[in-house]
Amino acid sequence: MSQLALPLRLDDHAVFASFLPTGNETLVGLLASIATEPGGNGCWIWGAQSVGKTHLLQAVCDRAGDRSVYVPMVALADAGPSLIAGLANRELVCIDDFDRIAGDAAWERAMFTLYNDIVTEGGQLVVSAGMTPRECPIQLPDLASRMSQLPIYSVHALADVDRAAALQLRASHRGLELPDETARYLLSRSRRDMASLYSLLDTLDQEALRAQRRLTVPFVREVLKSASG
Repeated sequence: MSQLALPLRLDDHAVFASFLPTGNETLVGLLASIATEPGGNGCWIWGAQSVGKTHLLQAVCDRAGDRSVYVPMVALADAGPSLIAGLANRELVCIDDFDRIAGDAAWERAMFTLYNDIVTEGGQLVVSAGMTPRECPIQLPDLASRMSQLPIYSVHALADVDRAAALQLRASHRGLELPDETARYLLSRSRRDMASLYSLLDTLDQEALRAQRRLTVPFVREVLKSASG
């Protein structure tokens, strides 16, 4: 996967196969299509924190390969807009957390230029943010207009009943078996947003490998107790 000349990398597990699409089937299908079929319209995806926007953008880039570039604004905003110069030579540009640079005049001008260049070159732009283009505090009217032209899709948070299934899917993708009882225990003993649950699963994966243990409730209880004090 081609990226900017910075120490960035995609999460090894941020692929379509490890994303539970429940409630977001249409969006996931669209993004999978964008990743493999050049010449579409791209899109703007929005939703609350930890609903999977970054996962989805990275999954798009993972599937699209070298014709794409992943641009995480949380990591790059402070470095300045010169970093995105020339990105229109990629067929697919994915801008994560676009709202991080909204209101910054220099960044907005650079994004306006990038958008126009991508359109001219026949590429696609996929953008994520915490809100719709209309709600995003973009100050440059022309940029706001361009972003509003992108197809807009919301990323829906998983219902509680689906969080265990999402956790088990991620565990399976890592080669772990997460029994139903253990998944329910984790949901009852940790923060329920998926980012926190996935982070906890990473810790459990490392501890299980170190101790050569399975992810049983007693083992998970030991790890959580050790981590808390």
